[in-house]
Amino acid sequence: MNSLKNKTALVTGGSKGLGRGIVEALAAEGVNVWAVARNADNLNQLKQDVKGVQTLAADVTDPQTASQTLREICPDILVLNAGAIPLMRPIHELTWEQFNGVWETDVKSTFFFGKEALLTPLKPGSVVVIVSSGAALGGSVLSGSYAGAKRTQWFMTQYLQQESDNLKLGIRFIALVPRQIVGVTDLGHTAAMNYAAAAGISKETYLERMGPSPLTPEIVGQGVVSLLTDEAYKEGLAFGVNSQGLGVL
Repeated sequence: MNSLKNKTALVTGGSKGLGRGIVEALAAEGVNVWAVARNADNLNQLKQDVKGVQTLAADVTDPQTASQTLREICPDILVLNAGAIPLMRPIHELTWEQFNGVWETDVKSTFFFGKEALLTPLKPGSVVVIVSSGAALGGSVLSGSYAGAKRTQWFMTQYLQQESDNLKLGIRFIALVPRQIVGVTDLGHTAAMNYAAAAGISKETYLERMGPSPLTPEIVGQGVVSLLTDEAYKEGLAFGVNSQGLGVL
């Protein structure tokens, strides 16, 4: 196992949900963690709860945020987790703007930060973890462009890695793909409630069908730590995570 102590990490969407789980896991390993999100109140609460975490309230879809934070913070670890909650409706009940909303956060922020990781560039040996979704594999019929956006993030991981290799930058890009809905997050709760209602079952029953035990932000956070420290994951582009742990995709 490789130590993360005294490394610097920047986590987008780090104030709650999966992002908070990742921030907490990295901080517990002695990482100097910066959490970036839009909501200052959530960031202040995070700073009170997790010792040593530094925060920045900013819009990750603004290209200036990516260029400024990467140059000023110089992270060894960059986790691109920020994402929007899609409006949960059948496709014919959505406007184009509603259908396309996730692209304007998830994909746009990944584009800007991924691009700047190459242009800055990050230091050799740096790792960029892009948080995708199991919806990228099976679709997500009630959530508009969500599945397509998460699949595009996966493709972008491949494209960014290829350019890092071409430029001999020594930066590793990884796609992390949660394979179960995380019911305790705002996104996971919204998705589980709507899909459960469509199936005529309770949220709890719906989530139980996805695995023998729930996937939590803490498990996802530990998954990120394992990707960064465990020699078993030193090669590979995409990894799935569920309540049972990590696996190569």
